[in-house]
Formats: sequence, structure tokens, C-alpha cells
Amino acid sequence: MRKRSIIWPWKNKSVNPIGSLRPLKSKSATNLTFEPLKPKLLKSAVCLFIAIAFLSCKSDKSSNASENSKIPSATINDETLQLSYAKGFSVKTFENFSVLNVSNPWPNADESYKYALIPRENAAKITLNKEDFDGMLLTPIQSIVVTSTTHIPALELLGVEQSLVGFPGINYISSEKVRARIDQGHVRELGKNEGINTEVLLEVRPDVVIAFGVDGSNKSMDVIAKAGIPVIYNGDWVEKSPLAKAEWIKFFGVLYNKQKKADSIFNQIVTGYEEAKKLATTVNHVPTILAGAMYKDVWYLPSGTSPEAQFLNDANLNYLWRDTEGKGSLELSFESVFQKAKNAELWLSPSYYTSLEAMLKANTHYDQFEAYKNKSVYSFASTVGATGGVTYYELGMARPDLVLKDMIKIGHPELLEDYELNFFRKMK
Repeated sequence: MRKRSIIWPWKNKSVNPIGSLRPLKSKSATNLTFEPLKPKLLKSAVCLFIAIAFLSCKSDKSSNASENSKIPSATINDETLQLSYAKGFSVKTFENFSVLNVSNPWPNADESYKYALIPRENAAKITLNKEDFDGMLLTPIQSIVVTSTTHIPALELLGVEQSLVGFPGINYISSEKVRARIDQGHVRELGKNEGINTEVLLEVRPDVVIAFGVDGSNKSMDVIAKAGIPVIYNGDWVEKSPLAKAEWIKFFGVLYNKQKKADSIFNQIVTGYEEAKKLATTVNHVPTILAGAMYKDVWYLPSGTSPEAQFLNDANLNYLWRDTEGKGSLELSFESVFQKAKNAELWLSPSYYTSLEAMLKANTHYDQFEAYKNKSVYSFASTVGATGGVTYYELGMARPDLVLKDMIKIGHPELLEDYELNFFRKMK
């Protein structure tokens, strides 16, 4: 499971037009019912052998590679990937293959990764130099291991969840469809992300492992790559806006040759997000917002330039630290937070607490805040899957439209009278 921030999950990993969601009856990404938004209601060198699918271990790029191994100019056509928000990856389409480039796999990354994606029907007629790439694989991929719950919704939305064969920490998975496959023995437990059970992984031998990295020093991934299984880093969590994070569904679309479907799904998510954002501007009262909670002697909360703060701003909520800047969380004293937010009308995401009693037991001063006194505290921590995985950590990044609508429902309930919260719950 991806490393989590104490406060916010983003710090760490046939569909109808998306508008206002009806009540969420299932935590599976594809079991959601949509309706239009209404006011008040919204994938050697020399010839390519079969082993190409397993060539992923990176060698030093050869400076004297033969001329016929050079990558040709990209062909702009209907299959060329167009990105509107995401900055961390790109795809160039050539005559018989594509190149996936991951340029920002983790914060302050000083290198990028390049992968050759070869359609299975073109494998026999392609000549590539493996030294030019960090990995090569055949598409569409048929089996996959992902390492963050945030990758699960993309598989389900694209209808390829049956290709998942392993995951580190399966109890964190909330998706009902994937949990059913786990119960049937189709998805193997791989241990911990920091120390994946490579013996089990080599048994299932997926076409690819989708990894995330904090600094690129995961030894398990090095072992997997040396064993001939491609490892591709996914940097969705590094993106700077909610929609940029969600656009990484197109990353998975390329691997599965489902680019058009990924585009369609993402466009609907954008439409739902923008419609909700526009709706939020129609209110006169903008409630003040406190976020986060104490951890030891420090109060952690999102900076005003964070994706978390963007949600609050787009929901037309007055986040009291909206004018601050910073890449990570703000680290403040209790006194400074209390002075600024003691009268805040709403309190969102107070760490992992699921009840007001648990909050007060952790810090007896919390009851001095008006939002606590008025029981206007909302948390996503109690919305979990069958084995305790927090649904928000899994689905929230893929569905920013739902997160935004939750916040609008909390801050402006009159705008979405028939909408039921998907992630957040009012704490009791």
C-alpha cells in the first residue's frame, strides 16, 4: 500500500455521462449509477523474440547504437495519446509500436523511464535495440501486478480487473469485484510493497508490475526486473491537481490497448467535476474550513497550493489556509491552529479518527473548536471495504468528481439534496 499522509490520502497513490451520482451502493468503481447534473440534484536488438515481453532490466544506454536501431519519428494519428492535465507521463505512437515515457515517477526524480509497447500482432516484424529502453512488453497485456490500491479503480473502470494476479497487502483492497477474485484465489498475496515476496511473484509471472516509488530505491523492484519481468513506475500521486491524477487512467488504457475507452471515461469524469464546480459557485454563503489534526506535537494540514486545497476551493469552501504555499503538508502548532480556526464552521479529515470520542481521547483540547462542539466534523476513515481497506484511498484519486461532490454536499447541502456521500461521514 502506498505511503500515506497522516491527514490526506492524496499525499501518498457501457458508462453513462457522469453527472450527479445516485447513492453509492457498491464501492466498486464500475457499480456506480449516473444521472445528468441538475440544480439541486450531479498498454533483440536484432529481431524481436518471444522474450521481448520479459526484457525490462535497464542497461547503460549505448552511445554507439547502430543507426537502424534509432527510434523513428513519431506518427501523429488517432492513437496518439492526448493529455490535458497529467504531466508525469507521455506516449508517442510510431508505425508498429509506441513508447511510454514516465518523466516524474516520484518527487524530484532526476531521471525518466522509457518503455517500448509492442502490439502482439507486430512482434515478428519489429527490430529494436533493448538498450534504448528501460523495458519492453507486448500489448495488450494479459496479466498484471499493481502495488497501490489507487491503481485498482483504473483496472475496474476499463473492465480488465480479471487480469490482476497479485497485490502486496490484499486486505487493503476495497473493490467488491476484486475482493471476489481474491476470495476465489485468483489474486495472490505478495506481502509488503517495501519487501514483495518475489518467490510468489515469479510463480504468477505477470506481464508487467506497476510500481510506485518514493525515491527509486525499492530493492524488490530491482530483483523483479532482473528476473525478466518488466517494472513500470506509475507517478499518478505526484501530480499537482485532482484531474491530473485521475488522467493516469490513460496510462493503463495504453497498456491494455483501450485508449479510446480510457479517454471516454476520463472525459466524463472531467465533465462531472466541472459541472459540480460550476454549481458550487451559485451559493452566497461560503463556510470556513479547518482540516487535519495533531500528530504528536504537530498539526498537519494541506498547504493552499496542494491538490487537497484545490478540492476545497473548487467546492467553494473557505479553507482558512488557502493563501499558504508549500509542496508538502503545513506543520503548525496547536496554538496557531486554534487561534485561526477556533470558530471554523466545518472540520474535514481529522486524521484517522472515526468518532468524536476517539478524537477527544487523543487530545482533550479538540472540544474547544466550534466545529467539534457543533458536531460538524467529517471523516473518510470509517468508509471501508470488507477487510478494512479505506475506500477513499482506493477510489478517491481515480474519481475526483465524487470527492468534489462530497465536499459540496458537506458545505452546501442545499445544492445536492438527493446526493448521498460516497466517502465522507459525519462523525458521531
